[in-house]
Amino acid sequence: MSGFVIQQPGLLSLLQDRGRYGAHNLGLTTGGPLDFIAFDWANRLLGNDANATCIEIGFGGLTLEAEIDTSCVITGAEAPCKLNGDAILQWQTIDIATGDRLEIGFASKGTRCYLAVGGGFDIDPSFGSSSTVVREKIGGLHGDKLQAGDRLPCGPGRVDRQLRLNEADRPEYGDFALLRVVTGYQQAAFAPGQQWRFFNTEYRLTDRCDRMGFRLEGETVHSDMVGMLSEGICHGAIQIPADGQPIVLMNDRQTIGGYPKIGSVIAEDTARLAQLSPGAVVKFEQISIEQAHNIHCLQQAQFARTEPEPC
Repeated sequence: MSGFVIQQPGLLSLLQDRGRYGAHNLGLTTGGPLDFIAFDWANRLLGNDANATCIEIGFGGLTLEAEIDTSCVITGAEAPCKLNGDAILQWQTIDIATGDRLEIGFASKGTRCYLAVGGGFDIDPSFGSSSTVVREKIGGLHGDKLQAGDRLPCGPGRVDRQLRLNEADRPEYGDFALLRVVTGYQQAAFAPGQQWRFFNTEYRLTDRCDRMGFRLEGETVHSDMVGMLSEGICHGAIQIPADGQPIVLMNDRQTIGGYPKIGSVIAEDTARLAQLSPGAVVKFEQISIEQAHNIHCLQQAQFARTEPEPC
């Protein structure tokens, strides 16, 4: 099957669908897009299935050549994008012809772009998903990041009409994020003063941030727990290791862990966290599980009722 050929893979380009669910009992983590909001819009603007496979482009630098006539959308981080050397816009459908050269430059705002094509890339699932988790060597083409010369199959996917997402409806990427947190049963292991410090400190992202977890630095926080058995870890969990510096666990996190957890960042905010660069500032805000549920439902409703406009 024809599709696209990778000419330059960029720093970290990964094939992702919505994620691998129901496999934690096998020790396999979820994977999937770090910024699911940008991912969902890339597929929606093309009329794709919500789970269609896209490319997550970490920091940019991806160049592809088309072997098929189709359409594409690039969402997420702000980056210079070109088709055959001419600048093209993000957040809108673009027609692609056989032989075209598509370039996604390096991000200037945000850190991750998403490239979707009409109908999605045709990638065989591994344990029910095409999502690439490099640590586990599963998903994608060969369980690894994309390499020069890789061929990404897809069918003809030229859309009938071009759509764009209005600028007012697009996410904004900056150098600060307020992360809303639902506390869990281990909250009691942190003394009131330690909890106050955690929720009233501005933390900075270190350069040790990847798809497994984002390490922060700032005021130290310590737990009264001396030791604990390893247990399952949810997306967004905030581990506090012995050095007292929080780690927010992301899509490629390990399935179990033994550090105390003060709470979990909600998914809408891990998507914003994923678009921050090292040195950016975050602050945590405690909310109830009922508030988290409402935020999630409102985000879904807003996505459903936001209508793209014709180009």
